[in-house]
Order: sequence, then C-alpha cells, then structure tokens
Amino acid sequence: MKNLSPEKVADFIHAIVEADRHVYTTHIVKRMQEQGVVMAREDWENKNAIPLPAQFLHISSKLVAESGHGIRFRLISLWPIYRRNGPATDFERKALEQLSLNSDTPQRGIVSTGKKRLFQAIYADTAINDTCTTCHNAHPLSPKRDFKKGDLMGAIVITIPLED
Repeated sequence: MKNLSPEKVADFIHAIVEADRHVYTTHIVKRMQEQGVVMAREDWENKNAIPLPAQFLHISSKLVAESGHGIRFRLISLWPIYRRNGPATDFERKALEQLSLNSDTPQRGIVSTGKKRLFQAIYADTAINDTCTTCHNAHPLSPKRDFKKGDLMGAIVITIPLED
C-alpha cells in the first residue's frame, strides 16, 4: 500500500467515519431514544444526555486533528443549522451543489491555504433514519424543515495535507 493516492486515503478515512457515524446514529442514538434510556441533545454536556450525531463527528474530528497528522474532517451543508457548518470556500459550495445533483460521486480537488496545498474530498451525507430528519426539521435554527429519510442533508469534508 506504498504511495497511496490522496483519493484512496480519503476514501479509507471516509469509510471509517461513515461506519462510525452509522453505528452511533442507528445503534446508539436511535435505540437509546426509542427505549427512553437517554436522549441525544445539543446541551448533552450539561444534561443526562449523549451528543447528537453531528456533535459526535465533531468530537472525533477534534481528536483526529490533535493527532498531528494534518488530517481533518467536518460536516458542511447548504442548509446548516449553524453558519460555521456552511461551505467555507467556493470549492465546498460547488461540491455541495454537485452532490445535490448526484450524491453518489464524491467531489475532489486540490485547494490551497497559505503556502500549504491540501487535498479535499467531499462526500454526500444523507439522512439515514428518521432520527436525523426529525431533529433537523424541528430545530428552531434549521433553514430547511422538510427533510425525509434518504435526502441529502450535507456532506462530510475530508482534508489531507499534500507533501511538496
């Protein structure tokens, strides 16, 4: 596996992030809430609750960022509940627009920040169950309130540093 392309590395990372996200959303959040054990809440740190799936991804992405390898991942959306989760660049905005037309094909490209060149891969993030749609549709800050299971809700951006 020597000399892996950044595309392949991003695909590997996405497979792990997506699997973790699916397990957490479906087998933990959904089950705990259905059984009335514990709720997923935005203010989970101050309540007897667990993080929302988006918060779970954010927490894990912070841990990965702290590893020092330069790899980052995050959620973005054309309909973010919080502005910080909107597209940060034209590349991200265009990728989200493309994913809304064809969510099966990740958008990939090389971007620059300062003197650093980075590879970005942007993968569709769809509503995998009613827990996702119910929360987003009911959130007071949500700009879109008609999500259905299977809808594109946004994307997962994976950023990998390129060596010069």
